[in-house]
Amino acid sequence: MLSALRNAKIARSAHAYVRGNTVKFYEWLAGLKRSQLPQGPSIWICGDCHIGNLGPIANTAGEVEIQIRDLDQTVVGNPAHDLIRLGLSLAAGARGSDLSGVTTAKMLEHLIASYARALDGRPTSRGNKKKGPESIRDLLQLAESRSWKQLAKERIRDTKPTIPLGKRFWPISRQERREIANMFEGEEMRRLAVLLRSRDDDASIELLDAAYWMKGCSSLGRLRFAILLGIEDKPGKTIDYCLMDVKEAVKATAPCDRKAKMPRDNGQRVIEGARQLSPYIGERIRAARFLNRSVFIRELRPQDMKPDIERLSPEEAVKLAAYLAAVVGSAHGRQMDSATREAWRKECGRNRSKTLDAPSWLWCSVVDLLIKHEGAYLEHCRKYALDEPSL
Repeated sequence: MLSALRNAKIARSAHAYVRGNTVKFYEWLAGLKRSQLPQGPSIWICGDCHIGNLGPIANTAGEVEIQIRDLDQTVVGNPAHDLIRLGLSLAAGARGSDLSGVTTAKMLEHLIASYARALDGRPTSRGNKKKGPESIRDLLQLAESRSWKQLAKERIRDTKPTIPLGKRFWPISRQERREIANMFEGEEMRRLAVLLRSRDDDASIELLDAAYWMKGCSSLGRLRFAILLGIEDKPGKTIDYCLMDVKEAVKATAPCDRKAKMPRDNGQRVIEGARQLSPYIGERIRAARFLNRSVFIRELRPQDMKPDIERLSPEEAVKLAAYLAAVVGSAHGRQMDSATREAWRKECGRNRSKTLDAPSWLWCSVVDLLIKHEGAYLEHCRKYALDEPSL
């Protein structure tokens, strides 16, 4: 059943297929000549840097920035992999939105130029929100105005203190419920739940409900739970609600530097990558063991949203590409010293042609991978159609 759900999700569009096939991405990327890609410094990278994995994130003080929002695949590796993954995602999104090839070329040109400028590590949105593209300004404004009720309606479709079982949420076993209850009785999880500035440090928490969460292509087949907590100022008096996402941490598909030191526990690896790449998430995430598996836990906040490339004008799509590239450049650059940043900036810009500002390694990689993904997507849809004759 999980396989059928995944097949249905990634059959929706070529862009969805790109997002849901990180394994294929790295298999095909490994087939490129090593000399075709620049060899960047070994730093923490996202590992799955597509459009949907960047967006507004709130910190514990309620401040909102655009940062990398999903770190399941984070490893110490080659930053070029994040650039190619983002470029491929933007190109697939542009094609799905009927934007021309000319627009795609401009998006990749602005991507590499904006990334290189942002390597100095300066934030892209704090104190500079008016200068971002209109789509980002609108997204930040919407994120900052969202409330718990909007989050509940979107995620669990119910503002009451329960998780409605159905298509998205499934019942859990008694053993799973006991394990969840034990985990959230601990002091570390209590502190995680009351991190927000608006919550009392001494508040207690109550487990209100829990369910298995059928969400996303990459999560299918893994343990994933939605946990609804009540924040109490005194026993029996709930003053706030908290929706926790408990997700199994598995071995990353993204290739890593074999000489680099990374936590052996996958949950701890995700946390360390988050702290390096996305400080707002890094301060709001914890690792634990659940049913003898590694998991990581964070509260879902109303401000945590995804950007959408659909229905954008060509000009706005180019601006969005530049902005998201700057977010990634800032996350990469603050892990480097000035000499490393300058050397990597030069390496990124090598092999430029006279007719295209984007370096050939980026352009050729994205084009090659886009062709392979398009073909694989159509083959996936053909097989899916044969399995689903009612379509």
